[in-house]
Amino acid sequence: MGLFSNPKKEWQSIRDSQCSAAACMLRYVAIVASIPAVSGYIGTTRVGWEIGAAGTHYLSRESAGMIAILTYLAMVTGVFGMGYMIRWMSQTYGEEMPLGRCVVLAAYVATPLFLIGVMMLYPILWLNMLLGLPVVAYTVYLLYVGIPIMMEVNPEKGFLFASSVLSVGLVAMVAILAATVILWGFGFGPIFVS
Repeated sequence: MGLFSNPKKEWQSIRDSQCSAAACMLRYVAIVASIPAVSGYIGTTRVGWEIGAAGTHYLSRESAGMIAILTYLAMVTGVFGMGYMIRWMSQTYGEEMPLGRCVVLAAYVATPLFLIGVMMLYPILWLNMLLGLPVVAYTVYLLYVGIPIMMEVNPEKGFLFASSVLSVGLVAMVAILAATVILWGFGFGPIFVS
């Protein structure tokens, strides 16, 4: 909760905790990454969503289950991958850090995105966008505040470092979206039921 009330102090506390990559992934990421996946499963199979006057649309349980599992795996892999990329980039900025600290940084930066996944219980596009955009902005803010503290660099170097991490994250997101479209094109798309 400190990330929302006093982020700078919380980042210092997180940095000083010295959590390993495996411990962070098992104790934190494995749990919070399930929030959007489970919420999305429930929302798409039980609540559904409306598009125009075409009625309510639902996903089959099997299709929603597969999407939930793949979403969960993508989030867990994404956090670890971003942690690895942060570690790789830390060498460029002359502040090589252990993988554990980099994974912890990636995990806690993603916290607002994991928590807002609860909104998938009620999948209304305009509402999800309205609530999601400020959360994305706050996630970026956490990144820019957290990098200098966690990587122990000055604010100017931290700004450049955070901008690089943000760029890698956006490229990774586009790659995941492209892979999703390609998989759907090969027949692995969602299956709708009435």
